[in-house]
Amino acid sequence: MSYKPKPMRTLTLTFLSSLLGVALLNSCGSNQENKQKAMIEKSAFGTTADGQAADLYTLRNAEGMEARITNFGGVIVSLTAPDRNGNYQDVTLGFDSLASYEKGSPYFGSLIGRYGNRIAKGRFTLDGKQYTLATNNMGNHLHGGIKGFDKVIWNAQPIEGEEPALKLTYTSKDGEEGYPGNLAVEVTYTLQKDNSLKIDYKATTDKPTVVNLTNHSYFNLAGKGDILGHELTLNADRFLPVDQTLIPTGELKPVAGTVFDFTKSTPMGARINDSTDTQIKYGLGYDHAWVFSDTSNTLKQVATVYEPTTGRVMEVSTTEPAIQFYTGNFLDGTLTGKGGVTYAKRTGFCLETEHYPDSPNLPKFPSTTLRPGETYQSTTIYTFSARK
Repeated sequence: MSYKPKPMRTLTLTFLSSLLGVALLNSCGSNQENKQKAMIEKSAFGTTADGQAADLYTLRNAEGMEARITNFGGVIVSLTAPDRNGNYQDVTLGFDSLASYEKGSPYFGSLIGRYGNRIAKGRFTLDGKQYTLATNNMGNHLHGGIKGFDKVIWNAQPIEGEEPALKLTYTSKDGEEGYPGNLAVEVTYTLQKDNSLKIDYKATTDKPTVVNLTNHSYFNLAGKGDILGHELTLNADRFLPVDQTLIPTGELKPVAGTVFDFTKSTPMGARINDSTDTQIKYGLGYDHAWVFSDTSNTLKQVATVYEPTTGRVMEVSTTEPAIQFYTGNFLDGTLTGKGGVTYAKRTGFCLETEHYPDSPNLPKFPSTTLRPGETYQSTTIYTFSARK
């Protein structure tokens, strides 16, 4: 004999189940909403040696990705990215305190200017006049000099919204670090919905000058250990050979058949210790500029990095004509970074989008001259994802 439940009981159970389902949906929705709310927060980050207050801005998008940026040097203090299991982890090198950045940072996460990379012997001629800059790297001028843009306090304007942003502005005075012209600089970091960090650069001047802005973040997509197993693809068919002081010789050399060929995905460490290559000897590894196959100034994807153990992927897009690939060759274990981690040789890599090094002294290179009435503009995007 079959059993048929009473209608009232069925109605009651159905009603209760419905209420429970609604309650669960509301609860999950509320938690999800709290978890995914994009935001930007400001906190104190200490005081510089000369008494200026520095702030730290935390940007978070709806996916849970987070960028922490200080207005001291425009430094990206930390940047999280998801692995194949959806776990977010900081993938940049840096310090826990402002004092450590002031004491002796190898440009961890910094904005670089006026001129990223090197200018030979700290001299260049513009419109018939020679300018002399500080020599702070093997007799050459590096990354803006003694007190470049990486060591100044920028004015900061947080911008709230679904894609939180931080606009930084700084006016470099005429003669600062030897450069001509009052240069008004604006850099905007935007944490986008698709787990990308967009960097927009803009500058104007009241006298002819040279400009080459970039960001000098060191990445490690595994979050620890060395970067030798990271697999790199560069959409670049030429690179710039250098002399013993890492100044370009002026040649644009094809990468085909050399240890500089990353046109196909290749582990960073596969050929990094090739003792037969003079360029590897000069750089103690990779510390060179690659020239993109696409020479336009439109935004294009130029590099991809894949880290096999976590599945993390970083894609780089830029309007710039070149990229400096550096493998942390001068890290030597003397720096203690975030969370007490010691940064040994090759525990971070840099992909600095830029114009060619020493362009002011090599006329056949794309010009880095900025004149009154012109606007320097550049965009670079670092996009993070993961492979299963």
